[in-house]
Amino acid sequence: MEAIMSILIGIALSATCGFRVFVPLLAVNIGTRAKDADGQPLIELAAGFNWLSSDIAMMIFLVAAIFEIGGYYIPWIDNLLDSVASPAAIIAGTLITASFITGMDPWLQWLLALIAGGGVAGAVQATTVVTRASSTVTTGGLGNPIVSSVETSGAFLGSALSILAAPFAIGVFVLLLGSGLWIWFRRRNHKLNEAA
Repeated sequence: MEAIMSILIGIALSATCGFRVFVPLLAVNIGTRAKDADGQPLIELAAGFNWLSSDIAMMIFLVAAIFEIGGYYIPWIDNLLDSVASPAAIIAGTLITASFITGMDPWLQWLLALIAGGGVAGAVQATTVVTRASSTVTTGGLGNPIVSSVETSGAFLGSALSILAAPFAIGVFVLLLGSGLWIWFRRRNHKLNEAA
């Protein structure tokens, strides 16, 4: 059960990579340093991933998160960042999930991490790209700071929930992803009906 919970934490954190790439990595670093009531770390990483909890990693993730968050508040730069963030989110999601999988052969660990972690990060990132593109088209980019604020809040809240309540966090992400896809399909069908 502990191994399954660890994988769920990894997948939930990977999903938040779709909102912001470096916030979940920073959360992993902080989660390995924070202690629970028994004095144990809130999260433990698989062998070979201790570098994620190092001081230098914390500084890099913190600075990168600040620049990433700030960049999304600059009109048109936010759309440029999306083109870089999409592959980066998949890579970060894969890395995070792999860092939580223990007791498997390395090839299976990375395959599961790519499918589950990279897949969920990519799905969430795709939803944010569509949302930002819709905001750019409908508001001329003026609504993008609101979209950025929601995404940044999702990254922080999702990262915290992932560490503290992984199954709940996964449920929230499924709900948000489903809602985003439903909105996209409705708009698409509405436009197709108008064109016909």
